[in-house]
Amino acid sequence: MDNAHIEANRYKLSYHEDSEYTRHITESVFAMINRTWFRPEYYGFDDRDERSNPDAPLIYIGNHSGMAFPWDAMVFGSGMFERNGWSHVGKSVRPLVAPMLTASQLMNPFMLEKFWERVGGLDATFLNFETMMRYSDSNVLIYPEGLDGIGKGFDKKYQLQRFATSFVRMALKYKTDIIPVLAINGEYVNPYMYKFTWISRITRRVGIPYLPIGPIIPLLVIMPWMFYYSMPAKLIFVKGTRIRYQDLTDTPYENLTAEEAESLGTRVREMMQVDMDKAVQEHGQKPFQMREFWQKAWENRRDFPFYAPFGWVLIFAEFERLFKQQRRAEKNGERKPIRLYTGPGSTLLMMLRNPFSFLYFIPVIGLLAMFVRGMKIYRGKR
Repeated sequence: MDNAHIEANRYKLSYHEDSEYTRHITESVFAMINRTWFRPEYYGFDDRDERSNPDAPLIYIGNHSGMAFPWDAMVFGSGMFERNGWSHVGKSVRPLVAPMLTASQLMNPFMLEKFWERVGGLDATFLNFETMMRYSDSNVLIYPEGLDGIGKGFDKKYQLQRFATSFVRMALKYKTDIIPVLAINGEYVNPYMYKFTWISRITRRVGIPYLPIGPIIPLLVIMPWMFYYSMPAKLIFVKGTRIRYQDLTDTPYENLTAEEAESLGTRVREMMQVDMDKAVQEHGQKPFQMREFWQKAWENRRDFPFYAPFGWVLIFAEFERLFKQQRRAEKNGERKPIRLYTGPGSTLLMMLRNPFSFLYFIPVIGLLAMFVRGMKIYRGKR
């Protein structure tokens, strides 16, 4: 990729990214969800990872959970953002996301406008990747399994699929290390779901990478909010063994062939799979930890129903409304803090303030309305 194209693409790093939005949605929404529903734990992330090349980001590589809305990625990203002092600069990460997640409003959680871009994500293209390597102050998070990882059924849980090779090329070109991030129990966000190729061909035409087929899929017709559903899996994030770029190959980046890059990608995948198997053995034997869940549900009972998936509809919509209200006030020189009211009567109040949320609870008609609204395609994205 020539320097002119990379420089011209640089504006994308800040065009939609909004650190204030990310902070507020983490503090107001994800904090409420996480303390009861996902209860995330992080192993190995307390200390800052020093860069092998001070002028280039580290490359974090994560595993896809498969056939589930990417709640595990959102929980990890928001957690790292909080742990980094509410900034993308430094030890935090900015993700490269599958373009199909950003192409339509439907694939943004509860159809929040350009959610993935506002929280710092960029489409996973080679140009965007190299732009981040050249100019980003944050480290880069990429999911090298790509769509194959998103589409793996429950029968392939914790089995890493074929890796793309772009992260290997970037590691060698920019002389930076690779750090695996292992998401454990994310396979149980939407368990016992499977892929049917012919159905996937149809759903991709309307912007949905895969439609998981399994026991709960009939419920989607009568409860449209289940499109964004998650089981209360306890999410564990484990830092894998750091892979030094010098240990990958003696071949200079300029001389690396496609076959060598493919071989190196396979080698990294096999190394990461060893770490994955160990982490699953240690942290993945009780993916729900229901005793802890019910304890947290009781402790945080004042948050009900907003920590549960059917309440997420309302809490995300209300947050979006309040955030836009705050931005309008700021333009007028006023200060209007975001305060999510979750006390008595708040459920009805949120529904009245966000009337489209009613449709998530109406069988058939609500699902159709959701898909019509969600089919807004972001053409000519900048």
